[in-house]
Amino acid sequence: MSGGAETGGVQAGGVLTDHDRGIHGYHKQKAEHLKRLRRIEGQIRGLQRMVDEDVYCIDILTQVSASTKALQSFALQLLEEHLRHCVADAALKGGEEVDAKVEEATKAIGRLLRT
Repeated sequence: MSGGAETGGVQAGGVLTDHDRGIHGYHKQKAEHLKRLRRIEGQIRGLQRMVDEDVYCIDILTQVSASTKALQSFALQLLEEHLRHCVADAALKGGEEVDAKVEEATKAIGRLLRT
């Protein structure tokens, strides 16, 4: 192997990362993430019940705010893991992939800021 060519998903020079194996940055926290998402799902179901039971508007809006904050917190944690794993992996390998991963992360941050 020579130059910067890749062979079978492995960077020339023998660098094989978790990313090459299809392991995402959130992998180590998967159980924790699923637990958080189930809790958020419960909050959303609570919103449905509140509407069904004709709960006061402001009380529903308070719950919407809490649910939104929970999703934003989850998104930030996932973004941090993406930066530490996927972007760091691209930086380790070098080349055009670094720019692509940074652009991808920047767009994701932009979407989060618009919410």
